Amino acid sequence: MKKILHIISSPRGNASLSIKLGNAVVEKIQSSYPGSIVKEKNLVENHFPHLEEAHLTSFFTPAESRTPENLLAIKHSDEAISEIKDADIIVIGAPMYNFSIHSTLKAWLDHVVRAGVTFKYDQNGPQGLIKDKTLYIAISSGGIYTEGPMKSMDFIEPYLRTVLGFLGMTDITFFRVEGTNIPELKDGALEKGIRSITIK
Repeated sequence: MKKILHIISSPRGNASLSIKLGNAVVEKIQSSYPGSIVKEKNLVENHFPHLEEAHLTSFFTPAESRTPENLLAIKHSDEAISEIKDADIIVIGAPMYNFSIHSTLKAWLDHVVRAGVTFKYDQNGPQGLIKDKTLYIAISSGGIYTEGPMKSMDFIEPYLRTVLGFLGMTDITFFRVEGTNIPELKDGALEKGIRSITIK
């Protein structure tokens, strides 16, 4: 049995291919680990906040000195980090918007990346503090970014691999639904993406 955290960042609801691919990943994990528990976190429906001054102030205020306002401001960050730490497997849906992730996912990451909490610096440089997690990333895109002339324009995979790895999460597998705006590819894109799913 595993604890699965499914992060949704698409604003397209039932029409979202990243959600459909992410759901397929979750289903395959459940098949591999019967009895697993799934917690879904929809960053769009829950209006996860973008960083503001109040959030940053609360991050850098010592816990014993935080005011009620600080505690309210840090609530989303603490909850997001707690959910990550509690999970064994994390599935993140990441539709491509303007060659990168949707702003809701960036906001979530900005609340998760916290000095002294999810990473630290020591004499050896930066050290990630979130260990022993398995991550699956479900990417959707209208074009083809795994190969060909647009490969260098994909900022999703390198960014997520870098920022999540910085936090200590290096066991990351990417699955894709791509070519959904290409007439000869779009009809089979989701099925192809689902067929590519393998669970460790």
